[in-house]
Amino acid sequence: VMVQDGEVKRGTKCRILRNGVATVNDLEISSLRRFKDDVQSVKEGYEAGINLGTFNDIEVGDIIETFEMRQIERK
Repeated sequence: VMVQDGEVKRGTKCRILRNGVATVNDLEISSLRRFKDDVQSVKEGYEAGINLGTFNDIEVGDIIETFEMRQIERK
């Protein structure tokens, strides 16, 4: 895959968008590779290989959108 915006990190959650609709939610990036090396993250503009565990129903044109959940204290 080509990282088009931001940074992809191993272990983060992701969803699959097909034709603009989220078809699968709550996946986790279990493996991230750059060439033959296992890496922790890949930045915008670079290609990477991504393993999503047991999910393998990726089609041409699908978008993998990653996100982080953070807890923010109330003020």
